[in-house]
Amino acid sequence: MKKNVGKFASAILLLSALGACAPTSSVLGEAAATKAQTGGNHYAGFTSPAPLEQKYSQRGSHEVAYVEFDAANIPNRTIGVWYPRKLEKDGARYPMILVANGSDTKASSYKPFFERLASWGFIVVGNEVEHAGTGESSSATLDVLLNAPRGNILHGRIDTANIGIAGYSQGGAGAIRAVTEYGNSGSFKTLFTASAPYPLLAKNLRWGYDAGKIAIPYFMTAGTGLSDDSGAKDTSKSFGGVAPLSSLIENYDAIPGEVMKVRARATGAEHTDMQIRTDGYLTAWMRYQLQGDRDAASVFVGKDAEILSNRNWQDVQKNR
Repeated sequence: MKKNVGKFASAILLLSALGACAPTSSVLGEAAATKAQTGGNHYAGFTSPAPLEQKYSQRGSHEVAYVEFDAANIPNRTIGVWYPRKLEKDGARYPMILVANGSDTKASSYKPFFERLASWGFIVVGNEVEHAGTGESSSATLDVLLNAPRGNILHGRIDTANIGIAGYSQGGAGAIRAVTEYGNSGSFKTLFTASAPYPLLAKNLRWGYDAGKIAIPYFMTAGTGLSDDSGAKDTSKSFGGVAPLSSLIENYDAIPGEVMKVRARATGAEHTDMQIRTDGYLTAWMRYQLQGDRDAASVFVGKDAEILSNRNWQDVQKNR
């Protein structure tokens, strides 16, 4: 890596690529807490000219409950789970979404994000791992949940055919690695990332990934602001931003053509805006992929897909 790219990695990102290492055992402890979640209304000020993006950016219809587990094989030990409260009584299985955190971020610092997503009928899972770039902590978290013991609230309640993962920034690299590099990678049905670091940056931070290994539907996003795309002509010689357009094109083109894939950039969004700016279409993507929601599918599928005409988004390419 060229000197100036390395300087950015150490002086600006301040990331520790080795921080996500975890033991391999899977032990799910007793629930530490369970309560109704009302959360914040960070989504209330979001508006979109596109009706489906607006719809899916808001709360769903489910009352949400929250439970914490002490997991011995996860750094910082705590796994947080947000779920539709009716799961406690209805006997149904629910699709699940794991979330890989951005750098120096814990799930507990943005609980309203998880709560809103769960209100759309998902079990949504976060952990306190602040360096998720290797994907190991996401893989370990999945193992814990899939092996929930009898008597645990999640035992037999996860729809194991419908599990997705979403990753932000460093967690984007971790999410890609989680679906491609581990023994349980095949458990994931779909993938979403927001501002995953470009391949060379990820490689030099020891989170290297190979988009060509992705074999599940993938929706990749980034912002158009300078923090995601510096405008550098050659990102092998100068820092390109965290997730420049060139990296989305590179990753998109590397994925086999038979795999459904969508790439798009949030117009005017900086790196730190991406969580809120992608909430609506993250939700739509997961509703489409994990719940078969036809309205959500129409955001992405066909020549009249909503994302193609939504001025909140640009540089859209898709193969369905």
